[in-house]
Amino acid sequence: MYKNKRILAVTLARSGSKGIPNKNIIKIKNKPLIYYTIKEALKSKYIDRYLISTDSKKIKKISESFKAECPFLRPKKLSTSIARAVDADRHALLWAEKNEGKEYDYFVELMATNPFKTHIDIDRAIKKLIDNKADSVIGVSHLEDHHPLRIKKIVKNKIVNFNSLLIETPEMHRQQLKPKAYIRNGSIYAVKANLIKKKIRYGTNNSLPLIMSEKKSINIDTNIDLLLAKILIK
Repeated sequence: MYKNKRILAVTLARSGSKGIPNKNIIKIKNKPLIYYTIKEALKSKYIDRYLISTDSKKIKKISESFKAECPFLRPKKLSTSIARAVDADRHALLWAEKNEGKEYDYFVELMATNPFKTHIDIDRAIKKLIDNKADSVIGVSHLEDHHPLRIKKIVKNKIVNFNSLLIETPEMHRQQLKPKAYIRNGSIYAVKANLIKKKIRYGTNNSLPLIMSEKKSINIDTNIDLLLAKILIK
């Protein structure tokens, strides 16, 4: 709890993964990937309850072995490759409120695929969200080589600027790319609970950034991401 506000945190960990099979429980330094998020979530000063939402009995058992609470199995319709995260978030939030007979003020989604975030990052996001009366605080990282000015598309086999309003000056160094650009890193979504009930995680006019380092923003989607994480975690 922070400033008398009730805070629920959830990690979504479905069983299906096309890029890396069983991604959420793949071993990194002899620990399943989800362990690193569980470990930090349980250290948070402000989270009142932390749940794992999964459709897998195996992930449920592994999560519980690390002292995480996994009191239900997520419905299959919310666990497909095209199911939206916000729908699974809403399901977990409504389950917790019905289970406790009380409403939550804020909701935090902690992605299992970002193993380098810490409880300090989590609590910073919660504090920033509540102190600023924002709708949401979202983890982001700074873009350099992938700045929007450098993004192109191919039209009739020719390279053209992706957006006519974003025109790259030839021979620009990356330090000259302005304004600074950021990308959602998928690590932390801290949101007003009533917005989750409306199926909104971000995108309002009152969404604030939690700027995170490049390392903390590593999101494991591919085998290259996984290899990098294994190297860095040593």
